[in-house]
Amino acid sequence: MKIFIAGATGAVGLPLVRALLTLGHQVTGMTRRGQGSDRLRELGAEVSFADAFDPEAVRKAIEAAAPDVVIDQLTWLPANPTDIIKALPNDTRLHREGGANLLAAAEKAGVGRYIMQSRGFFLKAPAGELADETARLRYDAPGEVGESTRTIGAYEDRVLASPSLDGVVLRYGFFYGPGTWYRPDGAIADQVCRGESAIIGEGNAVWSFVHIDDAVAATVASLAAEPGVYNVVDDDPLPVAEWLPAFARWVDAPEPKRASVEDALMSAGEEAVYYHTRLTGASNSRAKAQLGFAPRPLLWKEA
Repeated sequence: MKIFIAGATGAVGLPLVRALLTLGHQVTGMTRRGQGSDRLRELGAEVSFADAFDPEAVRKAIEAAAPDVVIDQLTWLPANPTDIIKALPNDTRLHREGGANLLAAAEKAGVGRYIMQSRGFFLKAPAGELADETARLRYDAPGEVGESTRTIGAYEDRVLASPSLDGVVLRYGFFYGPGTWYRPDGAIADQVCRGESAIIGEGNAVWSFVHIDDAVAATVASLAAEPGVYNVVDDDPLPVAEWLPAFARWVDAPEPKRASVEDALMSAGEEAVYYHTRLTGASNSRAKAQLGFAPRPLLWKEA
């Protein structure tokens, strides 16, 4: 197939390009000018220079590539995870405006399938239960997290309701592995080793992760799967109070400290408290049944 990937040099984008080319697909990667274009050419992909915020540039890029499938892997995340809340407004705008430009261009070009990256760690479910694909994102989340979830949720709805293409929404868990924050030499490991990470309150928020290569495998499988929503998460949803100490042991770091909710609200803000006390894990049963998804066990679970 001819496949157009926006965000082709990101944590998912680049290994996805490599996998698709290995399988014999023709791939065009959309990126801004810079070193990312060299990485794409090295893999054998075509390069399309376009700014996601420029609707005319996006339209021309997709028109020139004439793809069968468009995949949106756009993100705007900082190198330092401590800056995630500061970066969220830009990331939210990228999904709101860049995603809208990409979808409109795909519809106008007669693209048959549209696959978008969504989030499997901001899903709403009753306490003690895992969120399935019928779950909505947490629109009531505080601050920038709530703005992000409302924007991405609306984007999901537009993709799934499009009358002219098959929409696929991939709700990924927190990425770990090569090129991510969560790896032995990654940014989160650095924080934990420096004693800068703490479990807030009871640390009872349940997180779902997914290895980057498992996310890529599910994305490849979604090229020919039934349209709709898929939770692309591993089999090991764990509360922060369990996974963070295990992660610290995995990277030979000291045991994380504890912080009260009150202190964390003062020092880190309500979004950080939300991450540690309110998130819900997700079920991957539909991805297993429809995508043949077989995620590896969370690498630090038994550390």
